[in-house]
Amino acid sequence: MAVPHDFVPDTQHRGLVGLLPPTLRGLALLARFDRPIGWWLLFWPGAWAIALGGGAIARWDLLAWFLLGSIAMRGAGCVYNDIVDRDLDARVARTATRPLASGAVSLAAAWVWLVALCMIGLIVLLQLGVLAAGVALASLALVAAYPFMKRITWWPQAWLGLVFSWAALVGWAEIVGALTSPGLLLYAGAVAWVIGYDTIYALQDVEDDAIVGVRSSARALGRRVRSGVALFYAVAVLLWAGALWSLNPQLLALAALIPAAAHLAWQVATLRPDDGANALHRFRSNRFTGFALFCACLVVGQASAL
Repeated sequence: MAVPHDFVPDTQHRGLVGLLPPTLRGLALLARFDRPIGWWLLFWPGAWAIALGGGAIARWDLLAWFLLGSIAMRGAGCVYNDIVDRDLDARVARTATRPLASGAVSLAAAWVWLVALCMIGLIVLLQLGVLAAGVALASLALVAAYPFMKRITWWPQAWLGLVFSWAALVGWAEIVGALTSPGLLLYAGAVAWVIGYDTIYALQDVEDDAIVGVRSSARALGRRVRSGVALFYAVAVLLWAGALWSLNPQLLALAALIPAAAHLAWQVATLRPDDGANALHRFRSNRFTGFALFCACLVVGQASAL
């Protein structure tokens, strides 16, 4: 298994995680607690929906619950994904150091850890109203199917988009009490955004994925990957613009999207598809996209609530 010069391991013993005893460190790495970018990306769509619905200030506690839920359920998703993919992970340079693939954590311990994380998610679920809780539960089938998508489709990133954006529907249902067009447009834009940034993420594994037979949008797009990411990001911005406009049809509302759109444009302009470290940096920078769009939703949502 060749290791590229710009190889960045998927799990790293750094920060507070690196100070934990071996057993706890293995569980923390299994849930990707060393890589907070994942739960930020899961959290932002729900935060956008709460803010655009005008509830960011009045329901600040809901933002806190969504953050806790994002950390727990992203961790649970990673554990489940690693249980399913442990054999494939062992054959890919970037993922071979994952706790299950490397043998640092047993399969039985992984299942127990998965249940524990899901129980935290259940506590968060109980804070929601009936409609929002029902919407949240509806995502479970999508989540369970995701790890298998890379085996049956060239676009597992599209499935991930459906899953990682789902909090937008939950947040909107909780604040507004219905799944109306602004929330649906916000969700659809988030799906396109996820496809774009996860295609960038998949660039790190293109060579290994080709060897072991794993499919991805990065492989499907090939040399057109930059234009493909640009297209998905453009669709995301247009759908987000539609969400803001349907709530507050003013040009100033659309102007609030400029920082997020500019950051996405920077990602595309500076992306080097053959440089894994560059791709990882551009992927991680989407936490700033999430924050920029949250600010836009906060301004428009609060203005519309007045």
